[in-house]
Amino acid sequence: MSFVRLHEVTMPELPSPRHRTTSGEPGQEPARLRLALTLAGVCLERPETIATSLPFSVGDVTAGAESELQAVVAGDRRQVDLPLIIEQSNYFANMMKRAASGETSRRAVADLERFLADNSSNVWENSWVRFPLKRLSAYARQVLERDLLADKNNPATGQRADAARFFFHAADGTVMLRLPISYLIKLALADLIGSQQILPDLIRQTGIRLLGHYLNDNTSPETFSFNVVSLTPRNGMGAAIARETAIRFLMTQLLILYANQAFGITEHGQQAMAYFAPHPPVRQKELNDHIPDNFYRELFMSPCLSGWDRGEDKFRYMQLCHQVLSRSQLNAVAKLKDAGIILNNLVVLPNVSNVSLANNGTHISIGSRRLTAALQDSGSGFKAAHEKLLGDLTIKISEHFLPLFVGSYTAAPFRLAYSDFHPEKALGFLPHELDYTHLRMLWRRWRKKADISIFGQSVTPFGPPALDSFISRAFGLKGDFVPDYRLVDYLVCLLSTDRSPALNGQPGNTDLLRRDLADMGVFDEQMSVYLLYKQREFAKMGFSGFEGRHYSLFQTFQGDMGRAADLQTLITALAYKYMAEGVDHRSIPDDPSLESERRQIFFATAIGLPTFFVRKDTANSFLHRIITRTQGVRPSKRYPGYLRVQIHEYRLALLRTLREDAPDLIEQMGLQDTIADLAQRIREPEQYAAGGRLTGGILAHLGSSSALKTEARDFNTGAEEYYRTTLRRQQTAEAFDLLQGECGLLDQQAAELDEPLRKALLLILQGQSADQFLAAVRQDILQEQADIPTLQRLMNLLLVKVHHDQQQTMTGRSEPDAAAPVYRAG
Repeated sequence: MSFVRLHEVTMPELPSPRHRTTSGEPGQEPARLRLALTLAGVCLERPETIATSLPFSVGDVTAGAESELQAVVAGDRRQVDLPLIIEQSNYFANMMKRAASGETSRRAVADLERFLADNSSNVWENSWVRFPLKRLSAYARQVLERDLLADKNNPATGQRADAARFFFHAADGTVMLRLPISYLIKLALADLIGSQQILPDLIRQTGIRLLGHYLNDNTSPETFSFNVVSLTPRNGMGAAIARETAIRFLMTQLLILYANQAFGITEHGQQAMAYFAPHPPVRQKELNDHIPDNFYRELFMSPCLSGWDRGEDKFRYMQLCHQVLSRSQLNAVAKLKDAGIILNNLVVLPNVSNVSLANNGTHISIGSRRLTAALQDSGSGFKAAHEKLLGDLTIKISEHFLPLFVGSYTAAPFRLAYSDFHPEKALGFLPHELDYTHLRMLWRRWRKKADISIFGQSVTPFGPPALDSFISRAFGLKGDFVPDYRLVDYLVCLLSTDRSPALNGQPGNTDLLRRDLADMGVFDEQMSVYLLYKQREFAKMGFSGFEGRHYSLFQTFQGDMGRAADLQTLITALAYKYMAEGVDHRSIPDDPSLESERRQIFFATAIGLPTFFVRKDTANSFLHRIITRTQGVRPSKRYPGYLRVQIHEYRLALLRTLREDAPDLIEQMGLQDTIADLAQRIREPEQYAAGGRLTGGILAHLGSSSALKTEARDFNTGAEEYYRTTLRRQQTAEAFDLLQGECGLLDQQAAELDEPLRKALLLILQGQSADQFLAAVRQDILQEQADIPTLQRLMNLLLVKVHHDQQQTMTGRSEPDAAAPVYRAG
């Protein structure tokens, strides 16, 4: 990190905002929407049947989820891959040589040496693992050999050009593998299948199918749903996808435990782990400050061995994403100056290598059988253009409700020190997500909230670390605590341009926006446009639905993720109900300033600000409708022509809106308890909201009473340790208990199961019931002391459960509980 004068750096010229209205003929808008809804199967002529015929209403919803995990390797620096690779790298050798000759500062080498030496926890985030090739079963070797092909559909092309980087020879000549943990998990599943001589075919085939659900494309391990689930009252609505996610998480934990033993990873002084954690690791950020971007990508960008036929092409795409986001954050500095937030020429330039891709979240996708069936039926008249028209408006409506989710169901608690309060650092990607007016308002309110004031005047850092450290100590400036900093530090959505609105219902609108943003240095045309709530189009995904990408860290599966999926489903169905009642694109015009106006509320909630400001004469009639239900609204004294709105009261107004506008949907879906639970999360967040519980857990782990009384680095590293230890154990225990409950149902249905299933269970359980077996192995699993045979039996049982769930899905295809192909986030 360095500070420079802006006049010394050439920045791109950025266009100033211009007003824009929704495209299309105004008089045609209602007719177009009514036609699209009718073609989709909504019964508009009979008001009493509208609610039951809406997309995403009761019986119409399927769901899938994608989970991103934090990977670490624990072990001595002399045995773990990451420190060894750094020490053995050409970059480190060249730096040593240049420092010795006086060509570069010795400090650069000292910083790297300090990173390697000062690691008392012996935890190396996103390191790869090393183990002997000979420990793989024959089948696992076959999987590895295929994944090393340049084109898996054309073996004649030979191996990838980088295949050699995954092998090396130990001192004794043993051929060793070095692999990222995201790929290790898949290889462990392949080895589980290949290492057992007697394995029922249904277990083998299920295991082979699940190999494709373990992805290796980004820094973090990613998995997506083993089976699509139906969100019905009988299945517990969102609880169904929460159970699936929990059991998938448990399978991941078991595979890593298995790999540590079966592959000899533990014998070689390493322990692999993976768990939910929202932020890029503190030490990875610190390392990033000391190395160039190319070397960062070499260390931390996954090679994309799994999930794509042409892995090297995907790898190059992920490198492009890193380069684009790194450049984009640099270009954000120019916007901050244009916005008047940076008032002089002295700034701290963000690093040319951005670590935000190492963040971790959960994506929940929901699909509509009704929309999918209409698009599959060439005679329905419902086309992709209708899907787009309805989908874009659904997103615009839903974005008004997203502040309900932030902190309530997921969070990413983070401490910013005083020295972090340079706007070019603290504001992250917000200059690309909000317009200048709302950016200035948000920054002014954030400065007021944070502990950075001297004699009542907020004072941002000056730049030189020694000076900022002195000021912080001298005046006791603590910085700030942010409930969900992941949503600020990562590019979660992109602001439309004046000429290219992203959500006006027109096919191809995102292609035009990508070109505009590429010209501005913000994005790249090859990348998919980032949105908080994203349409999953039938032509691309095989189903029609939406993906919620605004989730950070769930503390619990059932209580948090399940309820969040409930609310996501309800809001999506309500959006279609609003359309049936006359809300159209004119209600939420496609203007960048109006897009920013509604999204500022989401970001202000993530930061923990108490208020936001809305124009009295806002053209967003949908937002105005919610504001009229909000208590405590008053004209702003600071901003003439604006209303001052309290975020807490706005969230309560959203809750009232759900109760008043969607009572029929709430009743049909059986979501009365979800709404009551949401009210508790809003009114008593410290006790009931995920953010309050996560923060409380972190502070208890640290033995501290307050986040602001804890040094920023201590809080953030303590949070990482809490996620890695306490939370991982709690979530594993919850997942195990959910599996036990599901397998208890298998015991009850034993007489109704088909013969292959019964034989498989007999082989696994050896005369016990599933419940008895799980009770017997529970402690060994939770204490990570189970041996390989126990792990094999348990994972075999889990695969039987996954197979049984798939059977239930397939046999119920024509019934209301049937599932549609909602899979990976993409």
